[in-house]
Amino acid sequence: MEKYFNIIANSFTGYFNYLVNEISNPSWTNYFYWLIGLSLLVWGLEILIPWRKDQKIFRKGFWLDTFYILFNFFLFSLVGYNAISNVAVELFNDFLGLFGVTNIVAIEVQNFPVWGQLLIMFVIADFIQWNVHRQLHKQPWLWEFHKVHHSVKEMGFAAQFRFHFMETVIYKSVQYIPLAMIGFGIQQFFVVHMFAVFIGHLNHANLGWNYGILGYLINNPKMHIWHHSKALPADRPHGMNFGLSLSIWDYLFGTAYIPQEGKNIELGFEGDEKFPEDFKSQMTFPFKKKNIQKSTQ
Repeated sequence: MEKYFNIIANSFTGYFNYLVNEISNPSWTNYFYWLIGLSLLVWGLEILIPWRKDQKIFRKGFWLDTFYILFNFFLFSLVGYNAISNVAVELFNDFLGLFGVTNIVAIEVQNFPVWGQLLIMFVIADFIQWNVHRQLHKQPWLWEFHKVHHSVKEMGFAAQFRFHFMETVIYKSVQYIPLAMIGFGIQQFFVVHMFAVFIGHLNHANLGWNYGILGYLINNPKMHIWHHSKALPADRPHGMNFGLSLSIWDYLFGTAYIPQEGKNIELGFEGDEKFPEDFKSQMTFPFKKKNIQKSTQ
């Protein structure tokens, strides 16, 4: 038990020191400043070439989403997620050790060219996320958490960050084993992650882009806005366009849906007029007994 307590203690201090170092020491692999830079870039594009020209620069929910950026990408780890996840990984490794398994890497990619490593990791991670995202809409108890993201009423780049912290737990838990079975370096992970963040920014931005023929491969604002449509087709009760970075999964598996230009469609979900609009209430909403009972009926 002492080992796990030490992991928890070291995780808190380690992440705090990491965060301080990120802020005080800018570098080419500095996640903090890359996030700020990409956000300002896409926000600038929204201001210069907005798709919905009557939408305000500081749209409805802008400041709430800005706080979600800080919470989901920094504060959540600082208040405990980093420590809990490190303990979970150690427990998993100890469990495997009972059976004499010390390494679950099944595919060695370190000898592949860098571009190959990046491509493999990006495609595998995105396919896993696409499947998880479908379940967030299909499973009632998961949908209660995902409602936070779909409470966005006006789309903008920062809307990407409005999501319940439990989504981080779910995505990372499902991704851990398949990605752990492939040997990737931390620098490669950084590149893939920042590229995915950039695409996510663009998907939610007030931009009228679809990338032409590349839109069948890469997710885009004109496709993703239909994912946030409040009105769902009768034959798609759980939604459509589940791709995060890549749209190809939706086209391959029949979940793509772009019936017309969706520039001014109403966003949200049925009953969202009763959904809380402040951070604290949105975080506690899925855990309330009445909502749990409703989701399991």
